Amino acid sequence: MKFIDRDRELKNLEDWWASKDAQLIVIYGRRRIGKTELIKRFIKDKPYIYFLAQQISEAENLKTLGKIVGEYFDDIILKEKGFDNWSTFFEYLKKHVKERLIIAIDEFPYLAESNKGISSVFQAGWDEHLKELPIFLILCGSRMAMMEREVLSFKAPLYGRRTGQLRLKPFSFFEASEFFPGFSFEDRLLYYSVLGGNPSYLSRVNPKKSLEENIISLILSPSSPLYSEVEFLLHEELREPRNYFSILKAIALNKTRISEIVNETGFDKSILHKYLFVLEDLQLIQKEYPVTEKNPLKSKKGLYRLQDQYFKFWFRYVLPNKSRLEEGREDLVLEIIRNDMTSLVAENYEQVAGEILSRDRIKIFNFDRLGRWWDRNEEIDLVALNEKEKKILLGEVKWSNKPVGLNILEDLKRKASLIDWERSKRKEYYCLFSKSGFTEALINKAREEKILLFHKDRMV
Repeated sequence: MKFIDRDRELKNLEDWWASKDAQLIVIYGRRRIGKTELIKRFIKDKPYIYFLAQQISEAENLKTLGKIVGEYFDDIILKEKGFDNWSTFFEYLKKHVKERLIIAIDEFPYLAESNKGISSVFQAGWDEHLKELPIFLILCGSRMAMMEREVLSFKAPLYGRRTGQLRLKPFSFFEASEFFPGFSFEDRLLYYSVLGGNPSYLSRVNPKKSLEENIISLILSPSSPLYSEVEFLLHEELREPRNYFSILKAIALNKTRISEIVNETGFDKSILHKYLFVLEDLQLIQKEYPVTEKNPLKSKKGLYRLQDQYFKFWFRYVLPNKSRLEEGREDLVLEIIRNDMTSLVAENYEQVAGEILSRDRIKIFNFDRLGRWWDRNEEIDLVALNEKEKKILLGEVKWSNKPVGLNILEDLKRKASLIDWERSKRKEYYCLFSKSGFTEALINKAREEKILLFHKDRMV
């Protein structure tokens, strides 16, 4: 897989490597998010032992590990015999490791499947054998709930032993755009609206094919690699995938309030909160509040939205049309996508506009918070706040084939007057984003009032 970005994570690893102390580093994140590629990039010019755990018996994993360790230390007997147990593995390292060495154990949760006490085993191994060695131990895993339970949580045996941790997240729009050099902003946004920021998904795109051809070959065919990806991920990560699936489906149907999700799924509110918390932790959904709320956790205005872009696309177009797709009618589903995709892209353009503001904040002001604002039937796409300086930026985002005119600006000012935040003290700024540019009258008005205009991703 093509390796892109992850500069910050690589720097963290290099900084920890520069320390001569023993290190126990935890790397985790959803499947196919680039954890293994990050590890391989980090270890490529260093002494290392890399072991990928498998869903096999503990004895088989220990034998495979012994072969790999035996190859590194040129130990013929160990290569043939393997390790009998984990104690012999730790004792072997204590005896043979004399210089700085990386031990990377990938998919650590698979070891926990065959040995429920594996975290306690590694805790004892670390305390008794490894912590005084020049060891750089990496424990990596995709099953986030298990990694948190077995390694990161306060009750985990390994709690307090780790010296660093990295949670890999999907790429932002601009990070994902690096997969498509030379593509227009519009095309990059279209691909992001389909595949999101998962590097594994993005790396599968064939740049010689059109977007529609890629959608068919990657997603719509029952034999394509991403057709069942959502269901597979939920089954792998969660104990009750059907319940979580129902909640995600409800949110995808625009049931965004607790009461609406309860009515759609039939779940009791107390149970629903538990499920929603898990989905938030997995970063599949997010609870959003009006950005001006002083106490968001106490606010009754919170709304739930799908956070993962591919999940948005899949629940919107694949799930409702599975019968057609199983019959081989990709053409019909593609027509549905073709007629509706603009609304999904428009929604995602709002998110990308927030990224653009963050990127260009030095040209505006250094805001503390950025998000949406809504109240009853009114909504503003972008609101940025600087609490200390009492500055507020208000913005509208339009993804249409019609240039934005003065009416959009005037309506934005009207809605701005509805926001109570620091009403008598604040200094207001305005910005507008447009796919198709702006009318001459608006451009002239923007010059007079110093209103920020962005055509697609560029400031005018």
